[in-house]
Amino acid sequence: MTSQMKPCDIPNVIRSTTTAPPIRRGSMVPRPWTGFWRGLWLALSGADVSRLGVNAPAWQAAASRRRAALLAIVFASTAVAAILLFCTQTASSGHPVLHFIQLALFVVLFGWVTAGFVTAMMGFRVQSHPDPHALPLAGLDPRTLDRDARTAIIMPICNEPVDSVFAGLRATCESLARSEAAGLFDVYVLSDTYDPGLRLQELAAWSTLREQMGDSCRLYYRLRERRTRRKAGNVADFCRRWGRNYRYMVVLDADSVMTGDSITTLVCMMEANPKAGIIQTAPRACGVQSLHARLQQFAGRVAGRLFTAGMQFWQLGESHYWGHNAIIRVEPFMKHCALDLLPGQGGLSGEILSHDFVEAALMRRAGYHVWLTTDLEGSYEQQPSNLMEELQRDRRWCQGNLMNFRLITEPGFQAIHRAMLFTGAMSYVSAPLWLGFLLVSLSLRLLEPQTSAALLFPWLGISSTLELLWALTLTLLFLPRVMAVVAIMKHGEQAAYGGAAALIKSAALEAILSALQAPIRMVAHTLFVITALTGLDLEWKSPMRETRSVQWRDALHRFMPVMAVVALTLLAIFLLHQNAVWWLLPVGLPLLLAVPITVLTSESKLGVSLRRKNWLLTPEERTTPYVLVRAWA
Repeated sequence: MTSQMKPCDIPNVIRSTTTAPPIRRGSMVPRPWTGFWRGLWLALSGADVSRLGVNAPAWQAAASRRRAALLAIVFASTAVAAILLFCTQTASSGHPVLHFIQLALFVVLFGWVTAGFVTAMMGFRVQSHPDPHALPLAGLDPRTLDRDARTAIIMPICNEPVDSVFAGLRATCESLARSEAAGLFDVYVLSDTYDPGLRLQELAAWSTLREQMGDSCRLYYRLRERRTRRKAGNVADFCRRWGRNYRYMVVLDADSVMTGDSITTLVCMMEANPKAGIIQTAPRACGVQSLHARLQQFAGRVAGRLFTAGMQFWQLGESHYWGHNAIIRVEPFMKHCALDLLPGQGGLSGEILSHDFVEAALMRRAGYHVWLTTDLEGSYEQQPSNLMEELQRDRRWCQGNLMNFRLITEPGFQAIHRAMLFTGAMSYVSAPLWLGFLLVSLSLRLLEPQTSAALLFPWLGISSTLELLWALTLTLLFLPRVMAVVAIMKHGEQAAYGGAAALIKSAALEAILSALQAPIRMVAHTLFVITALTGLDLEWKSPMRETRSVQWRDALHRFMPVMAVVALTLLAIFLLHQNAVWWLLPVGLPLLLAVPITVLTSESKLGVSLRRKNWLLTPEERTTPYVLVRAWA
């Protein structure tokens, strides 16, 4: 029947088939935003006073001490580095405006790098000394869970590759059916798909999967005709229709796979912690075989877990929410986390794109805790298969995070969530700041070719204070990778990465290739920030969920303008000051090679070949969990 169905028949099929349970209407009304300037005035006048300190939990005092220590370390380190640079500048003559800009940019960027390094360092500590204030995994016995702890597992999708989406969902459903509390769960596919052919495929795949699962899984499908506010609107639509039926909901992305045990454990943790509003897992990236994806998988599995553990150390019950592979308490979410439009005109107004950080801040404002758990196994996602798809995803993330910055003064938000809104924007704004710092430093080098500070460490090739600060900055960026490898070997886990030698050489390869990709990301993110601030149109497309190699012509079309500008710039600088070109090559050369770097790292053959030789091996590739075997079958 499905093969003969036409797109125009879809509404009739949905009406004639029980694709969803009876609607039980609930209210989810957004609260208007106060506005940046009014919120700032309320904060400065003392009118914005949080009441969450009353009967504060024990972890809150620990979190305050830790955050104060983090700020003290960052400010002290940045102050010392800034004084060194300032002393170097005073030895120079002229160009005070450029010197001031250089110093201001350096202070912001060095503080940003230092905060990341200290976060990774605390993550390294937590690996060996478990945090007594972290949310424990131990909860209730799944067999004793309250029958009222009904949980919806929702997967919002929009024009996704149907086969891979339903393969992952099938694996999750099969694992859930084998869990101790399978009867508590309902599964919903929430489709915003507007492509008629994909709609037909989704209906066929849902029907087939429902038949295969039988009575072991209640699987529903909802096709939304009015596609407002993208994913956040899709989730809100579900909550208004069926949210009152459930105590919790687990949100999945189209590329998410979770085991039944991990989902059941999340429910147990919520039941054991009634003030928990959101518990976010740390998904493991896996499933894509291109070299680029395997680089990101390895980096996330090795160094990434230090940063995640470090974030958990600072944030505790006021953590991140990443929008997927997480469990949410439905009632307060519906009451407090509806999202209003951002007022005004331009690219930073309208529908909130990066809804997750804002929803976490709203949940905490309502008095509920938001936790990040790094120890829970069985939560997986995929990475973009190539650099162009990653940058396509980053473009909309960039605009979403810049939009969120407008809410940084919203009354009632906790300081840590204001900091998250700032760091979310800073993760992209740092790109033009780095580019500006490079250009200002280059200008000073061209304008003051004879000026330099006293020789410091000539045997290390460091002849000036500025070069020393550059070396220190690069060290802070590189050391977390070293600490991550040491942490793995310290705990005897190197066998899961192919052995100590394979782990070390893989970490070195990842560092080299990431250094080559970093200038490309810097220029791309700079353009994204400019695009977002100028209000130019944003092309919104979901990233590919399947491996796809980049064609040479596509890469040339995308990167040729940047390559041409870089080539002309290097040529002009060579004609003006030959020695300055060597100073720029670490940034300029990867940009000149952007096309081959992008094309070669997108190749699956290269990624698979390196995997066979134990390069960039992760534990999930070494011993693939059964749920992933089913998802990839």
